[in-house]
Amino acid sequence: MERRSIGAGALTVGAIGLGCMPMSWAYAPSRRRGQESLAAVHTALDLGSNLLDTADVYGPFTNELLLGRVLRERRSEAFVSAKVGLRAGDQHVVADGRPAYLRRACDASLRRLRTDVIDLYQLHRVDPDVPVEETWGAMAELVGAGKVRALGYCALGAGAGPGAGRSGDRGYRTTLRHLERLQQVFPVSAVQAELSVWSPQAAWQLLPWCAARGVGFLAAMPLGSGFLTGSLTPGEGFEPQDVRARHPRFTAEAMASNQVLLAGLRQVARRHGPEVTVAQVALAWVLAQGPQVVPVPGADRAPWAAENAAAAQVRLSAGDLAEIAALPVEVGAWD
Repeated sequence: MERRSIGAGALTVGAIGLGCMPMSWAYAPSRRRGQESLAAVHTALDLGSNLLDTADVYGPFTNELLLGRVLRERRSEAFVSAKVGLRAGDQHVVADGRPAYLRRACDASLRRLRTDVIDLYQLHRVDPDVPVEETWGAMAELVGAGKVRALGYCALGAGAGPGAGRSGDRGYRTTLRHLERLQQVFPVSAVQAELSVWSPQAAWQLLPWCAARGVGFLAAMPLGSGFLTGSLTPGEGFEPQDVRARHPRFTAEAMASNQVLLAGLRQVARRHGPEVTVAQVALAWVLAQGPQVVPVPGADRAPWAAENAAAAQVRLSAGDLAEIAALPVEVGAWD
């Protein structure tokens, strides 16, 4: 598989990563199967998708414990991307950027992951009660201590949510201000934010900043939380604990309206051969946004991990990209 750089240093990863969150958090609890998730991780590593993206809050903690079962055997093959800065409460998560908490959290993650170093440690959310420079400085100390190789900033939600507006300008402006402040303390090696065919805003809001500074970009939710796989049926519904049950994109009406987007992607896929899927076209579109972009699709089944990895071989033409750019904007985005 093609390799891509994370930051300006010597860290490289496979062009397609593996998002591990669906294995233990956020999506349908009834579908979680530990052994099948383990098989997905092994398959991803076998095929070169070696960036494994996790967080201590996923579960909480169970996601890291699951990955630790793989890493104890295959640590040298994996690039571990972990997140810190969110704590799970009774009914919600809260940001915690206190240096003492970060140090404890890092040590705990290392134990659960069964490793002595995290390749990329990302700030999951900014704590409004702690200066971001103080949080980042504590994370930089972890690099100095040899517990972490590089630091990243997670900007998920920067361009979405009530009040963000169609383009998410306000959220992205805040993200860029934070990034500039962090760069004065310690280099940012990667930024993670949502980027997909139906959420392209980061391509013009954040990618130019990353490209100008040699910063890697991890594209979260590149398959639109499953919608861009074409496997979800409008009106089928979601389990109450599934985050999609409360998102306006996943109402029956919005999903039905967005079928035109899937139809356009299927048309592009057909031109690339019968074996190319709509999900692979969606991932190829993300890859085409820049050489520093690494899509991190979630997968908790080995066949899906294999399908995603194969997207690295799909090359979209200028005509394909223009056709995708002309597809209608998704229905159901936060207003």
